[in-house]
Amino acid sequence: MKNILITGVSSGIGYTTAKLFLDKGFLVFGSVRKKEDAAALKEKLGANFHPLLFDVIDEEAIKKASLEVENILDGASLDCLVNNAGVSVNGPLAYIPIEEFSSQLNINVLGVLRVTQAFLPLLGFDNNRPKGRIINISSGSGRVTRPFMAPYSASKYAVEALSDGFRRELNDFGIEVTVIEPGPIKSEIWNKAKADAETQVNKYKNTPYEKIYDNMDKAVQGMEGIALEASEVSNLIYGIYEGKKNKTRYLVAPKKWLFWLAIHVFPDKFLDKMFQKQFKKLVEEK
Repeated sequence: MKNILITGVSSGIGYTTAKLFLDKGFLVFGSVRKKEDAAALKEKLGANFHPLLFDVIDEEAIKKASLEVENILDGASLDCLVNNAGVSVNGPLAYIPIEEFSSQLNINVLGVLRVTQAFLPLLGFDNNRPKGRIINISSGSGRVTRPFMAPYSASKYAVEALSDGFRRELNDFGIEVTVIEPGPIKSEIWNKAKADAETQVNKYKNTPYEKIYDNMDKAVQGMEGIALEASEVSNLIYGIYEGKKNKTRYLVAPKKWLFWLAIHVFPDKFLDKMFQKQFKKLVEEK
């Protein structure tokens, strides 16, 4: 039976990808952080779903999970690893607490490194197993940095670099590495973003950014309004697995052409002015 391991399957892209691959007849390993999530997903997704209980910052738990997967595969290879788990922590760089920034890097960047290192042997690295592939979920924010999203962007730029490094270092071993860069995706993250926007109104009161954060909920609502379905990313992951997609990176976003121009054409100063205009408008809104 073909198999795949996906980190962060409780909701969003992770969940829809797990469900899609189960529907295609795969054995799906999915990581969750809470026992209750593991039990609920097992009941909901069925016999071919195998929950793995680990946080991507917990190296020992990840190693334990890799041994669990190895035991279940019983000599077979892991066909595909999808590094999806991550968090979004944002705020003005002048004020964001260092521990919050550091925690995000630990989860979004070192989490990818820990999980990949642990499962590389099962993907066929340095042994005679058939070779698997790695798909890393980055973000459009890993190519373009919006104001007040720099902490998240920094983590996703790092995922881009990690992916390039792994791809070039694993090329001779036959393990392919692909990056997916989603734009706004419909998920529970928007409820959190709205709650964060409300919290940050008080957090950044009496700072030069007070007026911006008074209206930040409008910016969040605007992004949510153009968000794509998570299934669009899941379908792309399946296409990559099937070998129908063979580029090194894929951007999945509304107004994809605008992202492309921002990445490849627009000068930095042009983008600076564009974002300045957007946030000036936000300040002026009542």
